[in-house]
Amino acid sequence: MSGFDSNPFADPEASNPFSDPSVQQAAGSGRGGGQKAGGLDDYNPFAEGNQTRPASGSNASTTPLVPPPQPAQTQPAIMTPSEEPPPPYTQSAAQKIDTSELQRRQEELEKKAAELQRKEQEMKNMQFKDRQNNWPPLPSWFPMGPCFYQDFSVDIPLDFQRIVKFVYYLWMFHVFVLFLNVLASLAYFIVDSSTGGTTFGLSILWFIVFSPCSFICWYRPLYKAFRSDSSFNFFVFFFVFFFQFCVYVIQCLGITNFTVGWINGLGIIGKSPGAAAVMLIVAFFFSLLAVACMVLLIRVHRIYRSTGASFQKAQQEFATGVMRNEAVQNAAANAAAGAARGAAQQYGSGNRY
Repeated sequence: MSGFDSNPFADPEASNPFSDPSVQQAAGSGRGGGQKAGGLDDYNPFAEGNQTRPASGSNASTTPLVPPPQPAQTQPAIMTPSEEPPPPYTQSAAQKIDTSELQRRQEELEKKAAELQRKEQEMKNMQFKDRQNNWPPLPSWFPMGPCFYQDFSVDIPLDFQRIVKFVYYLWMFHVFVLFLNVLASLAYFIVDSSTGGTTFGLSILWFIVFSPCSFICWYRPLYKAFRSDSSFNFFVFFFVFFFQFCVYVIQCLGITNFTVGWINGLGIIGKSPGAAAVMLIVAFFFSLLAVACMVLLIRVHRIYRSTGASFQKAQQEFATGVMRNEAVQNAAANAAAGAARGAAQQYGSGNRY
């Protein structure tokens, strides 16, 4: 098996340790008698004089072998501190803080805070002091002055200003339609004097009476309800505004001679198309008012329910408001004083007998 493990193409002398020329030279010199017989045993290949030299027959070169190159002496990578001093510290442009800009912003914030505080103080003072009326905006030379105070930005919270303004504009449109009703009723009276006369007379009455009454009966209660979160004023608005919706329905239909509407407007198209057109326009405006009235009722009722108001709260507010009324207080004081005098007289008369 050893024959199969060996390499037949290998050098037979490669694995022989005695094939080294230096060993053979040392062994030959021992056999020649130049050295002692035990030269091989005493030979030190690492001694200074026994350096391995290449042998080339009998004339071997005496030049020693070149020692292998030694690795270069390198210093470890140690960073040495620089002897130059660091540059002096200079403040960059990005690090500079503009104090003047900060002071200006601080002053603006202080002014806004002072303005807000002043407005809050004015609102608190207005709750306890009589405010000067500013509505209707009449000129100074007019013999009659303003009757109400109205300021949406002061009285109404910001969340409800839009709906209160919408009701105000709806009231103005209501007055405008009542004025157009007078003109349409006049045209109806000219075309048909037998039935148009009553309609024309009532239209003047409705314009004179309903214009201020609608402002007082359903617009001002809604304004005060959102101003002071009053359940009592909400109930007044719902009660009056529902009847206003019913009146709008009757007016837009024109069933009777109450106002002009769809029915009496369509009835005179053959007599006078121009008058019929004016009457139908007014009927269309009354229909718009009826639709807007119904939508407004639903929306205000949702807001009212979201505030947590109730009928019991409205009763309490009504009782408190009645007791705070000066006329009611004077009447109650007079009644109490009269009852006390009557009781005193009865007591005095009883003591006599």
